[in-house]
Amino acid sequence: MGKYHDLAEKIVENVGGRENINSLTHCITRLRFKLKDEANAKDDILKNMDGVVTVMKSGGQYQVVIGNHVPDVYADVLEVAHLSGDAEETASGGNLFNRLIDILSGCFQPFLGALAAAGMVKGVNALFVFLKLYENTSGTYTMLNGIGDAIFYFMPVILGYTAAKKFRLNPMVGIVIGAALCYPSVQGPALQGAYEAVAGAGAAAPHSLLGLPAYDTFLGIPWVGASYTSSVVPIIFIIAFAAQIQKLAKKIIPAVVQTFLVPFFVLLIALPIGFLIIGPIISILTDLLSSGFQSLMSFSPALYGVILGFFWQVLVIFGLHWSVVPLAIMQVTQEGASQVLVGSFGASFAQTAVVLAMYFKLKDKKLKALCPPAIISGIFGVTEPAIYGITLPKKKPFIFSMIGGAAAGLYLMINGVTTYTMGGLGIFGVVNFIGDGDASGMIQSFIAIGIAVVIGFVLTFFFWKDDTVEEIDALSDSKISVNKEVVATPIQGTLAPLSTSKDAAFAQGALGKGILIHPTKGEVVAPFDGTVMTLFPTKHAIGLVSDNGLELLIHIGLDTVQLDGSHFEAFVQQNERVKKGQLLVRFDIEAIQKAGFNVETPIIVTNASDYLDILETQKKTIANGEELITALV
Repeated sequence: MGKYHDLAEKIVENVGGRENINSLTHCITRLRFKLKDEANAKDDILKNMDGVVTVMKSGGQYQVVIGNHVPDVYADVLEVAHLSGDAEETASGGNLFNRLIDILSGCFQPFLGALAAAGMVKGVNALFVFLKLYENTSGTYTMLNGIGDAIFYFMPVILGYTAAKKFRLNPMVGIVIGAALCYPSVQGPALQGAYEAVAGAGAAAPHSLLGLPAYDTFLGIPWVGASYTSSVVPIIFIIAFAAQIQKLAKKIIPAVVQTFLVPFFVLLIALPIGFLIIGPIISILTDLLSSGFQSLMSFSPALYGVILGFFWQVLVIFGLHWSVVPLAIMQVTQEGASQVLVGSFGASFAQTAVVLAMYFKLKDKKLKALCPPAIISGIFGVTEPAIYGITLPKKKPFIFSMIGGAAAGLYLMINGVTTYTMGGLGIFGVVNFIGDGDASGMIQSFIAIGIAVVIGFVLTFFFWKDDTVEEIDALSDSKISVNKEVVATPIQGTLAPLSTSKDAAFAQGALGKGILIHPTKGEVVAPFDGTVMTLFPTKHAIGLVSDNGLELLIHIGLDTVQLDGSHFEAFVQQNERVKKGQLLVRFDIEAIQKAGFNVETPIIVTNASDYLDILETQKKTIANGEELITALV
């Protein structure tokens, strides 16, 4: 029984019962039912139900809008209604960046607790070695290191399972795909050994002349061998591809033999494609980044520090930080010192400080509980729990951590700080900057930590707002977090879809998502507390931004700019603060129509791509103060 079991039971009951459901899918925010008879669904009960934002009907679907926790509700509805859940998961809202974040956070969310725990074990182990309680060659160190490192080393196996659940692939097949990526004989060094066994020890394989990892052939096709242990991106792409193969295979293969033939063809097709195409693409990107970073540092160390510090956490997410790490290892080994990774040192501390600031502001108790272990893990240099579980899904805090990392990187590089060893991570990484008894680099590293921490914490604490609204489910007493912003109607009138506008730009959604109002009263009032961002001199259009960042355009009539302000009266000025319900503009509907102009008024959310979904009311008429648009974060 899942967390939202009681809510799921109420939803199933009020859509007409399990016998009224033909199929069910979900997108980022909505349960999408195909019902046998929509008349059997109780719209009003569902709309007023705790845990449900609203109900919409579109494209032959009965849509129950839930919010960003819809996957969990979906799973419980499947259980309650005894549905198979084989339907394809789609994403109807949000831009490519939002969907990417949804995939990444969805894949990492199930094992964040274990990830944070493993990071803490690694940190404690590093602390004990630093305090000389035992050596890093001892059995104690080896065991604790294995416990802490296992989840990172076998990351493809774990992601194979969670990504399979996300993309609706057989989870056991996902585990096998992840295990195959960790199989020793397909790693780059193993292929090099195989080549030397044939050509002779120390022989330079052809790949080395091109600067590529070792390769072999598959059915006569050359393929690049790379190390996939601890990687993130390849497994997710391969699982996404494998899910499509499974979907196709189920349509072709008879049901009686699907149990073993579907996984057979999925593995036989998806993994070779992964090894032949996806892996080499990641390797090429890594090589290109490596060359780019070398050139940038030669051009300007300061600029290099800013860019590396800013993008370091992004590189970690995609596993592309390995384009830089080998350069540092090589320089330290050959020259005894390196500046290659110096610019990235403050990034983990900025990330940790951001999580600390979020801890004081978060309303979601479940997410708040993840902060302390993520902070501890981050202090020791392991930031994956913080990134995937806390800052990245919220977007803005993640960007603040990037700014803090950039500032610290700039400081370290302009002061010429050098690292002399690749030993410690996190706070224990400060000893990496001690060389030949000179501790000045370590002192500079502490200053850089301070810069990263202060910037990350201050930006998050003062410029990030947690818009989570906690709603209590009356039956289960479980708290359901819904991130949303409501826009009240600024104009009284009758409503129509934006697509019916006589202006092609508005009708095609070129300016954003919204709704069309045919005014019955010539007054525009503030739909929320916010600021007048733009007020056209002709007063026919006004742009507002809410205190939470929603940008709204109210365009009174079509081509009314030609009236040059006639029949319009403004009661506010540009950049003025306004309160919800405050009169903004008055206009004479009859005079505008007599002048030959259409008064239909588009209400547009111009930054709709910043939201998961934009929901327009389905009422036919609306009065001032009533809910017009709901934006889901």
